[in-house]
Amino acid sequence: MSQRLVLASSNAGKLREFNSLLADFGFEVIRQADLGVTDAEETGLSFVENALLKARHASQITGLAALADDSGLVVDALGGQPGIYSARFAGQPTNDAANNAKLLAALKNVPAEQRTARFRCCIVLVRHPTDPVPLIAEASWEGMILNAIQGQQGFGYDPLFYVPTHRCTAAELEATEKNRMSHRGQALQRLRALLAV
Repeated sequence: MSQRLVLASSNAGKLREFNSLLADFGFEVIRQADLGVTDAEETGLSFVENALLKARHASQITGLAALADDSGLVVDALGGQPGIYSARFAGQPTNDAANNAKLLAALKNVPAEQRTARFRCCIVLVRHPTDPVPLIAEASWEGMILNAIQGQQGFGYDPLFYVPTHRCTAAELEATEKNRMSHRGQALQRLRALLAV
């Protein structure tokens, strides 16, 4: 029988990724929205703080173990922006197209070689709301920001995030390959290693 984990996110793209990456570990990941949980207020100043806030909030309301990630795009030419504000870079409600348009506008005069960036991910698993030793796994994925959208897969900034090793954007990668090499995929592999200890 699979163990239920509540995912402290309403993002359907993340739910698919987490279910795909954790299925063989016997976890069934359920979106918090499907259990009547609203989003936690993200008042943290780092990916780790926000992931912890979200996981504890979801666990408190559902009574289940909770999984949360806080991830975002860190662009060197923008001093690390959008960072923890990646999902709401262009304001609320969150909108991938608007976020991508704002990023392109912000980098309009930045030459290609200075458009270095990375996706950062912090995943937290709490067994209960006051878990004093949450499992925390972090990873990053290096790339460059293009000056036009490329590709139909993925979500968020994937169509602008160029992966030099594969000579394509994250939105052009086959799902299995993306899951293997992405910031979230790497962080989940680290989480799986922690779960196996």
